[in-house]
Amino acid sequence: CEAELGLKLLEKAKRAETKQVRAVDKVRKEKLKSRSDWMHEAQQAFNAFIRKREQLAGHRCISSGKPLDWSGNATDCGHFRSVGSAPQCRFNENNAHAQSKHDNRYLAGNAIEYRKGLIERIGLQAVEELEADNTVQKWSIDDLKQIKEKYRQKLLDLKTTL
Repeated sequence: CEAELGLKLLEKAKRAETKQVRAVDKVRKEKLKSRSDWMHEAQQAFNAFIRKREQLAGHRCISSGKPLDWSGNATDCGHFRSVGSAPQCRFNENNAHAQSKHDNRYLAGNAIEYRKGLIERIGLQAVEELEADNTVQKWSIDDLKQIKEKYRQKLLDLKTTL
């Protein structure tokens, strides 16, 4: 009986030590991340939120109007103003909508049809404001951490409303 108790205590101590080592490793790894790594993680969180928002709203592809396949990996978070040409619109929720991979990747975003779908969804004035936005935006690592956390929380909130 004492031997079993000793083994259980030893196991418990080992788990606690492993947990502590993992926490230290996590902090060390976060310190090694570059701004680019944080940008990537923030973008992933934002894109996941947009896809879930669109799925719950029952939206179709913003550019083609076709039904989207939510079961697999066939739906992208497409940006009207691309991240490369308008990085300031990267995390703008009016600029990003669910889009089929075909339209987003193989038709270069299908911009003309995307604009038509965007006007129907958010209105002409909002589209023109989006097109006119040429502000310079440079996010710090702290900004990107906050953006990542914000969209992870928004995604969690959407999932819990189901």
